[in-house]
Amino acid sequence: MTVNKPQAPIGVFDSGVGGLSVAGEILRNLPTEPVLYFADTAHVPYGGRPLDEVRGFALAICDFLVANGAKMIVMACNISSAVALPAARERYPHIPILGVIEPGATAALATGARRIGVLATQGTVTSGAYTRTIVAPDPQAKVVEVPCPLFVPLVEAGETESSEALSAARCYLTPIADADCEAVILGCTHYPFLLPTLQKAAAELFSAGKRPVFVDPAQEATREIACLLKRHGIASPASATTSHRYYVSGDVAHFEEQGSFFLGSPISGARQVTLD
Repeated sequence: MTVNKPQAPIGVFDSGVGGLSVAGEILRNLPTEPVLYFADTAHVPYGGRPLDEVRGFALAICDFLVANGAKMIVMACNISSAVALPAARERYPHIPILGVIEPGATAALATGARRIGVLATQGTVTSGAYTRTIVAPDPQAKVVEVPCPLFVPLVEAGETESSEALSAARCYLTPIADADCEAVILGCTHYPFLLPTLQKAAAELFSAGKRPVFVDPAQEATREIACLLKRHGIASPASATTSHRYYVSGDVAHFEEQGSFFLGSPISGARQVTLD
Protein backbone atom coordinates (compact mmCIF):
# COMPACT_ATOMS: atom_id res chain seq x y z
CA MET A 1 0.00 0.00 0.00
CA THR A 2 1.25 3.49 -0.79
CA VAL A 3 0.87 6.65 1.19
CA ASN A 4 -1.94 9.09 0.49
CA LYS A 5 -1.78 11.96 -1.98
CA PRO A 6 0.05 15.18 -1.10
CA GLN A 7 -3.26 17.06 -0.87
CA ALA A 8 -4.45 14.72 1.90
CA PRO A 9 -4.49 16.04 5.50
CA ILE A 10 -2.06 15.55 8.34
CA GLY A 11 -3.86 13.72 11.13
CA VAL A 12 -3.17 15.17 14.59
CA PHE A 13 -4.67 13.96 17.85
CA ASP A 14 -4.64 14.45 21.61
CA SER A 15 -6.90 13.82 24.57
CA GLY A 16 -8.16 17.42 24.37
CA VAL A 17 -7.11 20.94 23.41
CA GLY A 18 -3.43 20.39 24.28
CA GLY A 19 -2.58 19.01 20.86
CA LEU A 20 -3.61 22.33 19.37
CA SER A 21 -0.17 23.55 20.45
CA VAL A 22 1.19 21.20 17.77
CA ALA A 23 -1.60 21.89 15.28
CA GLY A 24 -0.96 25.62 15.67
CA GLU A 25 2.73 25.17 14.86
CA ILE A 26 1.77 23.24 11.73
CA LEU A 27 -0.70 25.93 10.65
CA ARG A 28 1.87 28.68 11.16
CA ASN A 29 4.91 26.97 9.65
CA LEU A 30 3.32 24.68 7.05
CA PRO A 31 0.42 26.85 5.88
CA THR A 32 -0.44 24.79 2.79
CA GLU A 33 -0.91 21.60 4.80
CA PRO A 34 -4.51 20.69 5.73
CA VAL A 35 -4.97 19.38 9.28
CA LEU A 36 -7.40 16.73 10.47
CA TYR A 37 -7.57 17.12 14.26
CA PHE A 38 -9.13 14.68 16.74
CA ALA A 39 -9.71 15.61 20.40
CA ASP A 40 -10.63 12.66 22.60
CA THR A 41 -12.35 14.88 25.15
CA ALA A 42 -14.66 12.09 26.27
CA HIS A 43 -11.63 10.48 27.91
CA VAL A 44 -9.54 13.50 28.95
CA PRO A 45 -7.25 13.43 30.87
CA TYR A 46 -5.23 10.42 29.79
CA GLY A 47 -2.56 10.95 32.45
CA GLY A 48 -4.02 8.85 35.26
CA ARG A 49 -5.42 6.05 33.11
CA PRO A 50 -3.91 2.56 32.72
CA LEU A 51 -1.34 2.56 29.94
CA ASP A 52 -3.04 -0.30 28.08
CA GLU A 53 -6.26 1.74 28.02
CA VAL A 54 -4.44 4.77 26.60
CA ARG A 55 -2.86 2.55 23.95
CA GLY A 56 -6.32 1.35 22.96
CA PHE A 57 -7.64 4.90 22.67
CA ALA A 58 -4.65 5.98 20.58
CA LEU A 59 -4.89 3.08 18.14
CA ALA A 60 -8.64 3.61 17.70
CA ILE A 61 -7.99 7.26 16.87
CA CYS A 62 -5.27 6.27 14.40
CA ASP A 63 -7.80 3.96 12.73
CA PHE A 64 -10.24 6.86 12.46
CA LEU A 65 -7.66 9.25 11.02
CA VAL A 66 -6.47 6.74 8.43
CA ALA A 67 -10.07 5.93 7.46
CA ASN A 68 -10.60 9.64 6.90
CA GLY A 69 -7.65 9.97 4.56
CA ALA A 70 -4.74 11.14 6.74
CA LYS A 71 -1.44 10.95 4.84
CA MET A 72 0.54 11.00 8.08
CA ILE A 73 -0.28 10.95 11.80
CA VAL A 74 1.12 13.12 14.57
CA MET A 75 0.54 11.84 18.10
CA ALA A 76 0.33 15.28 19.72
CA CYS A 77 0.08 13.54 23.06
CA ASN A 78 3.08 12.49 25.09
CA ILE A 79 1.54 9.51 26.84
CA SER A 80 0.20 8.15 23.53
CA SER A 81 3.66 8.64 22.04
CA ALA A 82 5.16 6.75 24.98
CA VAL A 83 2.87 3.72 24.88
CA ALA A 84 1.30 3.47 21.41
CA LEU A 85 3.80 4.71 18.82
CA PRO A 86 5.45 1.35 18.01
CA ALA A 87 2.08 -0.41 17.73
CA ALA A 88 0.69 2.30 15.46
CA ARG A 89 3.73 2.16 13.20
CA GLU A 90 3.40 -1.60 12.97
CA ARG A 91 -0.30 -1.32 12.12
CA TYR A 92 0.26 1.35 9.45
CA PRO A 93 3.77 0.86 8.02
CA HIS A 94 2.84 2.79 4.86
CA ILE A 95 2.06 6.01 6.75
CA PRO A 96 4.66 8.15 8.56
CA ILE A 97 3.69 8.42 12.24
CA LEU A 98 5.44 10.83 14.57
CA GLY A 99 5.27 11.20 18.33
CA VAL A 100 6.40 14.16 20.41
CA ILE A 101 8.81 12.54 22.88
CA GLU A 102 11.76 12.15 20.52
CA PRO A 103 11.43 15.74 19.21
CA GLY A 104 11.25 17.04 22.79
CA ALA A 105 14.32 15.10 23.88
CA THR A 106 16.24 16.18 20.76
CA ALA A 107 15.41 19.84 21.34
CA ALA A 108 16.42 19.68 25.02
CA LEU A 109 19.77 18.08 24.25
CA ALA A 110 20.36 20.64 21.50
CA THR A 111 20.38 23.37 24.16
CA GLY A 112 23.55 21.81 25.59
CA ALA A 113 21.83 20.99 28.88
CA ARG A 114 23.12 18.00 30.84
CA ARG A 115 20.54 18.29 33.64
CA ILE A 116 17.07 18.14 32.15
CA GLY A 117 13.73 18.39 33.90
CA VAL A 118 10.55 16.93 32.46
CA LEU A 119 7.07 18.06 33.43
CA ALA A 120 4.60 15.40 32.32
CA THR A 121 1.50 13.43 33.19
CA GLN A 122 1.74 10.53 35.62
CA GLY A 123 1.42 8.02 32.79
CA THR A 124 4.28 9.53 30.79
CA VAL A 125 6.49 9.63 33.88
CA THR A 126 5.59 6.03 34.72
CA SER A 127 6.57 4.94 31.21
CA GLY A 128 10.08 6.40 31.64
CA ALA A 129 10.08 7.27 27.94
CA TYR A 130 11.75 10.66 28.28
CA THR A 131 14.59 9.37 30.45
CA ARG A 132 15.27 6.49 28.04
CA THR A 133 15.21 8.79 25.02
CA ILE A 134 17.48 11.41 26.58
CA VAL A 135 20.13 9.10 28.04
CA ALA A 136 20.38 6.93 24.92
CA PRO A 137 22.58 9.50 23.09
CA ASP A 138 23.96 11.03 26.30
CA PRO A 139 24.37 8.47 29.13
CA GLN A 140 25.79 11.16 31.43
CA ALA A 141 22.65 13.29 31.26
CA LYS A 142 20.62 13.60 34.44
CA VAL A 143 16.86 13.58 34.02
CA VAL A 144 14.29 14.61 36.63
CA GLU A 145 10.75 13.66 35.62
CA VAL A 146 7.90 15.21 37.63
CA PRO A 147 4.22 14.19 37.31
CA CYS A 148 1.84 17.15 37.14
CA PRO A 149 -1.71 15.84 37.65
CA LEU A 150 -3.28 19.28 38.10
CA PHE A 151 -2.04 20.84 34.87
CA VAL A 152 -4.30 19.23 32.25
CA PRO A 153 -7.54 19.94 34.15
CA LEU A 154 -6.40 23.55 34.63
CA VAL A 155 -5.71 23.99 30.92
CA GLU A 156 -8.95 22.30 29.89
CA ALA A 157 -10.80 24.67 32.26
CA GLY A 158 -9.02 27.71 30.82
CA GLU A 159 -7.32 28.44 34.17
CA THR A 160 -3.79 28.76 32.81
CA GLU A 161 -2.85 31.93 34.72
CA SER A 162 -4.89 31.42 37.89
CA SER A 163 -3.52 31.36 41.43
CA GLU A 164 -4.13 27.60 41.43
CA ALA A 165 -1.97 27.22 38.32
CA LEU A 166 0.84 29.27 39.86
CA SER A 167 0.73 27.24 43.06
CA ALA A 168 0.88 23.99 41.09
CA ALA A 169 3.75 25.32 38.96
CA ARG A 170 5.76 26.18 42.08
CA CYS A 171 5.16 22.69 43.47
CA TYR A 172 6.11 20.83 40.30
CA LEU A 173 9.15 22.97 39.49
CA THR A 174 10.65 22.73 42.99
CA PRO A 175 12.40 19.34 42.51
CA ILE A 176 13.62 20.53 39.12
CA ALA A 177 15.06 23.67 40.67
CA ASP A 178 16.61 21.63 43.49
CA ALA A 179 18.40 19.55 40.83
CA ASP A 180 19.70 22.70 39.07
CA CYS A 181 18.17 21.63 35.76
CA GLU A 182 19.25 23.73 32.80
CA ALA A 183 16.34 22.83 30.52
CA VAL A 184 12.74 21.83 31.21
CA ILE A 185 10.75 19.86 28.68
CA LEU A 186 7.03 20.59 28.58
CA GLY A 187 6.23 16.90 28.40
CA CYS A 188 2.53 17.24 27.67
CA THR A 189 1.09 19.22 24.78
CA HIS A 190 -1.26 21.00 27.19
CA TYR A 191 1.66 22.54 29.08
CA PRO A 192 2.84 25.20 26.59
CA PHE A 193 -0.37 27.05 27.38
CA LEU A 194 0.93 27.33 30.97
CA LEU A 195 4.27 28.80 29.92
CA PRO A 196 3.75 32.33 31.33
CA THR A 197 2.82 30.82 34.70
CA LEU A 198 5.75 28.40 34.59
CA GLN A 199 8.15 31.23 33.81
CA LYS A 200 6.77 33.25 36.71
CA ALA A 201 7.26 30.30 39.08
CA ALA A 202 10.76 29.67 37.72
CA ALA A 203 11.71 33.30 38.41
CA GLU A 204 10.88 32.65 42.07
CA LEU A 205 12.63 29.28 42.35
CA PHE A 206 15.79 29.75 40.23
CA SER A 207 18.43 32.43 40.63
CA ALA A 208 18.53 34.96 37.78
CA GLY A 209 21.58 33.44 36.13
CA LYS A 210 20.33 29.86 36.31
CA ARG A 211 16.80 30.00 34.99
CA PRO A 212 16.13 27.03 32.73
CA VAL A 213 15.20 27.00 29.07
CA PHE A 214 11.64 25.74 28.60
CA VAL A 215 11.43 23.35 25.66
CA ASP A 216 8.20 22.97 23.68
CA PRO A 217 8.36 19.71 21.68
CA ALA A 218 5.80 21.09 19.23
CA GLN A 219 8.39 23.31 17.57
CA GLU A 220 10.89 20.51 16.94
CA ALA A 221 8.04 18.16 15.96
CA THR A 222 6.95 20.58 13.24
CA ARG A 223 10.47 20.60 11.79
CA GLU A 224 10.44 16.80 11.74
CA ILE A 225 6.97 16.80 10.14
CA ALA A 226 8.31 18.96 7.31
CA CYS A 227 11.24 16.58 6.81
CA LEU A 228 8.98 13.51 6.77
CA LEU A 229 6.59 15.08 4.26
CA LYS A 230 9.51 15.84 1.93
CA ARG A 231 11.14 12.45 2.44
CA HIS A 232 7.94 10.59 1.58
CA GLY A 233 7.06 12.90 -1.29
CA ILE A 234 3.75 13.92 0.24
CA ALA A 235 4.24 17.62 0.97
CA SER A 236 1.26 19.66 -0.14
CA PRO A 237 1.93 21.82 -3.24
CA ALA A 238 2.76 25.47 -2.61
CA SER A 239 -0.31 26.46 -4.62
CA ALA A 240 -2.67 24.32 -2.52
CA THR A 241 -5.63 25.77 -0.68
CA THR A 242 -6.26 24.35 2.76
CA SER A 243 -9.26 23.47 4.84
CA HIS A 244 -9.05 21.97 8.29
CA ARG A 245 -11.39 19.51 9.96
CA TYR A 246 -11.97 18.97 13.67
CA TYR A 247 -13.50 15.95 15.37
CA VAL A 248 -14.22 15.47 19.05
CA SER A 249 -15.46 12.56 21.13
CA GLY A 250 -17.02 14.81 23.78
CA ASP A 251 -18.87 18.12 23.84
CA VAL A 252 -18.49 19.99 20.56
CA ALA A 253 -19.41 23.49 21.78
CA HIS A 254 -16.94 23.38 24.66
CA PHE A 255 -14.15 22.19 22.39
CA GLU A 256 -14.84 24.91 19.82
CA GLU A 257 -14.85 27.61 22.49
CA GLN A 258 -11.71 26.45 24.30
CA GLY A 259 -9.97 25.34 21.13
CA SER A 260 -10.50 28.68 19.40
CA PHE A 261 -8.95 30.47 22.38
CA PHE A 262 -5.86 28.25 22.54
CA LEU A 263 -5.37 27.95 18.77
CA GLY A 264 -5.68 31.69 18.34
CA SER A 265 -8.12 31.36 15.44
CA PRO A 266 -11.78 30.34 15.23
CA ILE A 267 -12.74 26.68 15.19
CA SER A 268 -16.18 25.91 13.83
CA GLY A 269 -17.94 22.97 12.28
CA ALA A 270 -16.37 20.39 14.59
CA ARG A 271 -18.14 17.05 14.54
CA GLN A 272 -18.75 14.64 17.38
CA VAL A 273 -17.58 11.08 16.80
CA THR A 274 -17.95 8.02 19.01
CA LEU A 275 -15.11 5.56 18.53
CA ASP A 276 -15.70 1.82 18.76
